[in-house]
Amino acid sequence: MSKITIRSAKALQAESTESFLWDSELRGFGLRCSPKGRKTFILQYRQNGRTRRMSLGQFGALTPEQARELARRHLGEVAKGEDPSGDRQRERKAPNVSALCDRFLEEHVALRCKPTTQREYRRACELFIKPKLGGIRVMAVTRPDVAELHHSLRTKPYQANRVLGVLSKMFNLAEIWGLRPDGSNPTRHVPKYKEHKRERFLAPDEIDRLWKTLDKAISEGTETLHVASAFKLLLLTGCRLSEIQKLKWADIRDDVIWLPDAKTGPRRVLLNQTALRLLQNLPRLSGNPYVIVGAMDGRHVTDMQKPWRRIRKTAELEDVRIHDLRHTYASIAAMAGQSLPMIGRLLGHTQAQSTARYAHLADETARRASNEVDGLFGSFLTMPEPEPRAYLRLISDAETENR
Repeated sequence: MSKITIRSAKALQAESTESFLWDSELRGFGLRCSPKGRKTFILQYRQNGRTRRMSLGQFGALTPEQARELARRHLGEVAKGEDPSGDRQRERKAPNVSALCDRFLEEHVALRCKPTTQREYRRACELFIKPKLGGIRVMAVTRPDVAELHHSLRTKPYQANRVLGVLSKMFNLAEIWGLRPDGSNPTRHVPKYKEHKRERFLAPDEIDRLWKTLDKAISEGTETLHVASAFKLLLLTGCRLSEIQKLKWADIRDDVIWLPDAKTGPRRVLLNQTALRLLQNLPRLSGNPYVIVGAMDGRHVTDMQKPWRRIRKTAELEDVRIHDLRHTYASIAAMAGQSLPMIGRLLGHTQAQSTARYAHLADETARRASNEVDGLFGSFLTMPEPEPRAYLRLISDAETENR
């Protein structure tokens, strides 16, 4: 054993098995030579009763002094109770983002999310997250990495924000699973893009035109009674498409639809008289539990988009989505004077902000009521005409002079 120098390192010869040259100055520091002559600086130490050995770098890429200094730093970590070799092995075996996506989809999404949400999360992982970040180790992902991915989707702000939300949930779970330290989520402080919520409500004449188009489609046989009735029910109940599309007769009790597994959890939908009459006139098919029966025996209609495109084209409502029927139901409720909490209850909202988009409609109703009260006051009160304000007179005088 002697101090490892460039001369002694070059003198170390390859043998049939690995050969070692140990340093006399720093205990545990050595040079390993493989049977093929490859020479690597190493550090050997004991941690928790076990002997650990780690590579520091190849001779030639490192000088003996550089390798010795690196070994000293690692021995300092060992003195603090750390395990640099074990940390390196764990980092090497640590999953990348692609593996985190797979675990997220399998252990969280598949068990806790509804099918539509599962499809959205899987799409975000496969189309956007894996191609950009999939090969990076989970521990190595930084905020700039996330910000760059988010920025690459800037032309699709809604999609960009959804992907950011999926990443946020994934990295929260990574902390729970011990793959990242607590509070290290790299999506923090990455600002979302502003989204412009679409608000399309059918006017009364548009509702009438749509209803007549649906009746005509039934009479001419271009759409089935069940498909046309589905669109009517969406308008009359404010339900989501899947709630009507997959509705079963067993879910209807008296004048209430019981939805055991709606988007926001179990909820009741109270049926108005028009909706009740529509359901009473809708034929039930033997052996089929669904209200909106499809072409296949025992199944519901699987595609509502194609018939809707035909219907809205005929009704000259080509900018109207199926979900806008739900918005229309809420707008009618607001214009009828219903409060925002009541509208939220009718729609099955659990968050007040979900119903806030209808606030201006409710305000308009309150404004009309206020004007009606004002009209009553005006019938027995005589109020003098208000004097124009001084600054209004000044503006008027200035305009006269300019002329």
